[in-house]
Amino acid sequence: MKDNIHILLIEDDNKISNFMSLALRAKDYKVSIAESGKKGILEFCTGNPDIIVLDLGLPDMDGNEIIEEIRKISEIPILVVSAREMESDKILALDSGANDYVTKPFAMGEFLARIRVMERFVGVETKNSADSTPVSIYEFGELTVDTDRQRIFLRGEEIHLTPLEYKLLVFLVENCGKVVTYSQINKQVWGYEHMGDVKTIRVCLANLRRKIEKDPSNPEYIFTKIGVGYRFADME
Repeated sequence: MKDNIHILLIEDDNKISNFMSLALRAKDYKVSIAESGKKGILEFCTGNPDIIVLDLGLPDMDGNEIIEEIRKISEIPILVVSAREMESDKILALDSGANDYVTKPFAMGEFLARIRVMERFVGVETKNSADSTPVSIYEFGELTVDTDRQRIFLRGEEIHLTPLEYKLLVFLVENCGKVVTYSQINKQVWGYEHMGDVKTIRVCLANLRRKIEKDPSNPEYIFTKIGVGYRFADME
């Protein structure tokens, strides 16, 4: 599959983009480079990439704007690679629709591993639409999760989740009443076999709580098991 993967790098630092490009091409990926946000969007529209690697601090527009624009029409995997290391920056990028977030500086081995994870998202939208699965509706008090239509309702109102938040919620819901570990979440949601960033899981989980919990500090759906993982409430 790798030989057919086309990666678009949207990065204005030539040294960094050349560094990533050389490493990716050495692994037989096809690579395109755009040094600005507008050129990146144009290349996305015309070049048909499979994965986007995106810097947030671009000269002409913020990377989060690019994520939001792309998410209006596509579920293409987006890996953010940014020098912004504040938790709020990660929350914003993931909430905008990014699939993963790597902070600069980074080890090339980790970067390539995260690219391999992004490969697993390639074609997911097409595959899901072709699958024929029975309707599955989970109800937890005021929260309804419809996995067949991929829609979430809270007190009768539909709420918007990013693709990553949705995948995390469904994994927790499908294991409701059970404790799921960070390792299981890494593997099933992010796709990591032996590695992963627990902090990224916590950021995504916190963001999800803000959307479905009345009081995120006193949750009624997602409970933390300190040092282990999380447990979703039992179905009523």
